[in-house]
Amino acid sequence: MTRVGVIDSEEGLIQGFLAPLAADAPGALGLADDCALLAPLAGQEFVLKTDAVAAGVHFLSDDAPADIAWKALAVNVSDLVAKGAVPVGYLMSLSFPEAPTRRWMQEFADGLCEAQRRFGMALLGGDTDRREGPLSITIAAIGRVARGRMVRRATAKPGDVVLVSGTLGDAALGLLVHEDRKRARSAWKLDQAGLDFLERRYLRPEPRLTLIGPLLAHASAAMDLSDGLLKDLDRMCRASGVGARLMEGRIPYSRPARQVIERLEPWRWIGLSGGDDYEVVAAVPPRKVERFVAAAGRAGVTVTPIGEIVAEGGVSVLGDDGRPLTLGQLGYDHFARSRSGPARRR
Repeated sequence: MTRVGVIDSEEGLIQGFLAPLAADAPGALGLADDCALLAPLAGQEFVLKTDAVAAGVHFLSDDAPADIAWKALAVNVSDLVAKGAVPVGYLMSLSFPEAPTRRWMQEFADGLCEAQRRFGMALLGGDTDRREGPLSITIAAIGRVARGRMVRRATAKPGDVVLVSGTLGDAALGLLVHEDRKRARSAWKLDQAGLDFLERRYLRPEPRLTLIGPLLAHASAAMDLSDGLLKDLDRMCRASGVGARLMEGRIPYSRPARQVIERLEPWRWIGLSGGDDYEVVAAVPPRKVERFVAAAGRAGVTVTPIGEIVAEGGVSVLGDDGRPLTLGQLGYDHFARSRSGPARRR
């Protein structure tokens, strides 16, 4: 029996729902060709990033289509931001376990349209298919940056100050709100506004687009935070051949997150190991820190010094008493033998 409102052809899906998303990009050729055409501006280079999201790993299968679309694009744009790259466009591959309904596809397209407008980019092309397994969306995002200016993760230097944007741990807590709001309200004693804030931080990450300029002007190295501060900072340190020393008391938390960690001891380190933040961690030379903080503030982003880059020794965290903390899991790992549950995103 055919489901009511189900899309019955790939052509209908592309032309009916995806082609309008490419209307503002001449190089997309109306999605009527096999490839897109794109040329860099004089003196600039393209920065390329691809990331996928899948039901049960990065989002819940019954999440709103518009939220799924937003997140699929936002997690890629967050990487571009950390490189100092301005978003240009993206390619997208959609893999469905079964043909979507017209209503689902329209809501998904509406979410992409909203995200595109916020991030300043357009769909350039891609692919659609059906296969066994969960719904998955793979984005290949394209950004632009002045030649030779991309901010790398492998260029942090001993003595640099480690700073993070925004607040940490919100999205990891937001996932728990999203899964069981009643339980979270009862356990955490948060008001409606606090629960809504945390849940939105999980469903609708906001790449720090206005931080691009300050990063280009002041950062030695940077990367976005997706799997947790400790795990991602360790990646940056390993790539740079350095270590890092963080101060637990300097980790920035939102009011709702701080209320949770002060009430419940198990959540004490959520800002260190919780994933899905999509904030930026940057290494900045000491002489530039004040200017970086000021420039970020003028751009509407709070950045907080939380430690320093050291010559070696991995990433350590010092407690309020100055002693190193003994930590368990550093962050999310797709290939770990055990996982803590669905949608514990990288």
